[in-house]
Amino acid sequence: MKVDDALLEKLTTALGNAYVPYSDHPVASMMETPDGEQFVGCNVEVAHYKGVCAEGSAISAMVTAGHRTLARVFVMGPGEHLCTPCGDCRQRIREFATPETEIHVVARDGEILKSYTLHTLLPDAFGPEQLPPR
Repeated sequence: MKVDDALLEKLTTALGNAYVPYSDHPVASMMETPDGEQFVGCNVEVAHYKGVCAEGSAISAMVTAGHRTLARVFVMGPGEHLCTPCGDCRQRIREFATPETEIHVVARDGEILKSYTLHTLLPDAFGPEQLPPR
């Protein structure tokens, strides 16, 4: 199964815009809200190695626009292999996901390599409901 051409173009453009002078490992991500709005991000590295991941970049754009819920997540790496979200990004996705959120890892040609639910991506995750009420 492949993503549609418009999404593939957004991911490919973001991948090309990634700033990765240290790892040479560009990553692009797209976050989609339940109402269909889409927010794209890419990874941005800095010299002290604490850059921003593509997922964090896209989530930040989504939150900045006033959204708080993820319906679908797409992640594309530089090759035809799985480029799954890192541990930090799994937790970031967890913050805004529901049990129904779809997480898809996409190859450069748009092929969906693997799909996850939040539970399969981050089982027994710690979330806001584990914190004491404020």
